[in-house]
Amino acid sequence: MNNVLLTNISQLLTLRGSQAPRRGRELRALGIIEDAAVLCVGGKIVSVGTRKEAERDAWVKQSEVLEVDCRNGIVMPGFVDAHTHPAFISPRLVDFEKRIEGATYEQIAEAGGGIRSSLSAVREAKKAELTSKILASLNAMASQGTTTVEAKSGYGLSLDSEVKSLEAIRDAAKQWPGTVVATLLGAHVVPPEFKGNPDEYMKLVCEEMIPQVAKKKLAQFVDVFCERNAFTVEQTERILAAAVAHGLNTRAHVWQLNPAKLDSLYRYKPASFDHLDFMSDGDIATLAKTDTVATLVPGANFFLGLKEYPPARKLIDAGAAIALATDFNPGTSPTVSMPFVLSLACTHMKMSAEEAIAAATINGAWSLRVADQKGSVEPGKDADLALFGVRDYREIPYWFASDTCSGVVLGGEVRLKA
Repeated sequence: MNNVLLTNISQLLTLRGSQAPRRGRELRALGIIEDAAVLCVGGKIVSVGTRKEAERDAWVKQSEVLEVDCRNGIVMPGFVDAHTHPAFISPRLVDFEKRIEGATYEQIAEAGGGIRSSLSAVREAKKAELTSKILASLNAMASQGTTTVEAKSGYGLSLDSEVKSLEAIRDAAKQWPGTVVATLLGAHVVPPEFKGNPDEYMKLVCEEMIPQVAKKKLAQFVDVFCERNAFTVEQTERILAAAVAHGLNTRAHVWQLNPAKLDSLYRYKPASFDHLDFMSDGDIATLAKTDTVATLVPGANFFLGLKEYPPARKLIDAGAAIALATDFNPGTSPTVSMPFVLSLACTHMKMSAEEAIAAATINGAWSLRVADQKGSVEPGKDADLALFGVRDYREIPYWFASDTCSGVVLGGEVRLKA
């Protein structure tokens, strides 16, 4: 781990000063420093300011420092991708073809595609193979500016395979200098062997999966796919209650495919509700009064070919805290690119570039409960930074599906592209 001085920065987006998830107009405050420099020591940010201030810094003059010329580009907090599903083996190409032919998400699932079609490969895979696939995905995410990733299980849906998936996530995280926050998604769907007997699978999740995962410290969160053809509100409550009872934090996939009344879930203090396509105005008003972050994943809407996107503007205007994430997964959002998600947020959800950047950094960190160390460029926080070879931060979402990321700093480790 080197002591690193990033200099010759056209615009440094600090996003400093957040004491809570950003809401409303706060989302537009990027805390920009022009002609800036950042000093990182021992994997932590120790100094943030102008280049002239850095040149006068006594520590820089007296110590061995790796100086990185950012070539008049942009430096910002590394993206916090707060919703991903990297524990899979193969792409779902049959689903892709059926969708092109006009099949809906639910029709594909009912025909044996969808989430269930990923089970056999994950169940049969050796843990080392799964670890290798996850690590490759983490490295691909880093190449796009992501330094913190929430990684879910959920394609094993048996006790052994869910534990194996989380162990693979842990093993991949040890080989990656960024940060991984693990989530148990044993309640993704009911697996085929429990078809017609979902209560028995519920018992497995609540009485075996969650206790074992908590005991082995394999996850920080428990997630549930609360939807028709997945888990009901009542079932979701049981799973979240089991998570809380075993000291795990909670989050949930909600309002993706259908409207639902979910007020009863707030008692479990979910850190995040994700997707949110079918929220009513009343749902939005209720969410805005809570600490739960609304994590929006427009990549799924794009890949599914949907005309409607999550109601970002209504959420922001109501005062809800929103985050952005890729929803990286083999079926509905096979992208690792947070810059592309920012483009979708701007063009399809009418978020400003400033709002999108804040949602993809500091608010993502709040949704994972790591904002004390992630999501902004401030002394004392982890040295997690993204470098972009553009002159203006608005170019990051503007050049859609383009690779403008020139490098990252992951926990103090510098990775620059040639």
